[in-house]
Amino acid sequence: MLTAAPRGASFPRGLSHAVKTYVATPSDRQRDWLIVDAAGQTLGRLATQIADALRGKRKPTYTPHIDTGDFVVVINAEKISVTGNKLEDKLYRRHSGYPGGLKTRTLNDMLERRPEEVIRIAVKGMLPRNRLARKQLKPQPMETKS
Repeated sequence: MLTAAPRGASFPRGLSHAVKTYVATPSDRQRDWLIVDAAGQTLGRLATQIADALRGKRKPTYTPHIDTGDFVVVINAEKISVTGNKLEDKLYRRHSGYPGGLKTRTLNDMLERRPEEVIRIAVKGMLPRNRLARKQLKPQPMETKS
């Protein structure tokens, strides 16, 4: 996209036209698969890395309004670590919509029941609240064969 100089103004010396800005399109994006091992990693630091990879922030082709991010697979979600007393102190709340319908669980309970949900909630909190973020975050359960 070339832009002209405003009326009465000129481009800086040596430049005869504006610099083109790269804007990614859905047809020319390159999406890779990243496998992240969560064993021993801190929850918040892991979630920021996953959120950046989902959005494509670490790619030179990043465009805010286009999904240029990678696909991310997290393994060993039950082996994440947290600092301090968060296992007992951090609470996850949800409400049924009925009076007295507030349900709370500690981080320790969530890790025992559904460890992937802990990471999903942390990553969701680090993504923008818009349609593109809802499209980027689509967790899928994986079956493990032993």
